[in-house]
Amino acid sequence: MLTPSQLIHQIQSIITNSKERAIRSVDSERVLMYWQIGKVIFEEEQSGKERASYGEFLIKSLAEALEPQFGTGFSYRQLNLFRQFYRAFPIVNALRSQFSWTHYRTFIRIENQDKRAFYIAESDKNNWTARQLERQVNSQLFERLLLSNNIKDVLAVAREEKLPTDAKEIIKDPIVLEFLGLKREATYYEKDIETGIITHLQDFILELGNGFSFVARQKRIHIDGDEFFIDLVFYNRLLQCFVIIEIKTNKLTHQDIGQLQMYVNYYDRFEKQDFENPTIGIILCTDKNDAMVKITLPEKNSNIVASKYQLYLPTEQQLIDEVKKEIEKFDYFENKINQKVI
Repeated sequence: MLTPSQLIHQIQSIITNSKERAIRSVDSERVLMYWQIGKVIFEEEQSGKERASYGEFLIKSLAEALEPQFGTGFSYRQLNLFRQFYRAFPIVNALRSQFSWTHYRTFIRIENQDKRAFYIAESDKNNWTARQLERQVNSQLFERLLLSNNIKDVLAVAREEKLPTDAKEIIKDPIVLEFLGLKREATYYEKDIETGIITHLQDFILELGNGFSFVARQKRIHIDGDEFFIDLVFYNRLLQCFVIIEIKTNKLTHQDIGQLQMYVNYYDRFEKQDFENPTIGIILCTDKNDAMVKITLPEKNSNIVASKYQLYLPTEQQLIDEVKKEIEKFDYFENKINQKVI
């Protein structure tokens, strides 16, 4: 027999679960309704395609008839969006019940099909809320992953067609920490960034990538009587390894890399189990010299990653500039190789 408090808790759970199912059901029906409206508009538009302005005239006429009766949800802008919805998702069975109309509005505005497929797969796999999806799109997650990978690999990992084998397949560069809410004009210490990350841990794990879980902050280790403190320790279940993160509020130096390498070596020798993969170290810094990083680390290094962090969302132009830099570097080294061959 249940106690009064247990009985109340059980009934509360039933009510809460029922309300959640009802909300999901209503939103699912709304998504289907918008898709059907979009289909009707698109097919009617196609039947009158000999008139170049017919589509605009059709939607405007429908809005004038529907908006007074059903409200602003059926305005010219909204009806045009329903039409775009159908064009982006022409197969009704491909619609997913876990996605709300807010999810789909974000998907619709992504014109590149590979990019859209990436965000659909990531949203499905990670159960992103509509807000989390919008944040990832606004922070240019797809473009940041492409800076160190190709489209095929990025999509394969997102769709779980392959497991990541390299930290660079899931770790972004730059990492964007706009959710910390730090003011642009302020000067920060490492502990300010670290405290902000802990306060917004869920957002930080989402930004880090797939499979991360938090282990420790300011992890104290002893090496022959000396004490050292590791900023942050995570574990990644996909890579099956510890991930150590050091935060630097200045340009990366070779001493910083040496310090992180020591921490990685310690974890590999004293914390890692035999079935686990080698520890990965990530340095979050405000700036870095890629050539210096490559020279400081062994040629076949795969466990130390230097990633710049930004406290504000990157603009589209900033990402275009980053891509151009990578292309220019590739062209430069390719020319050098060709010169040697000749």
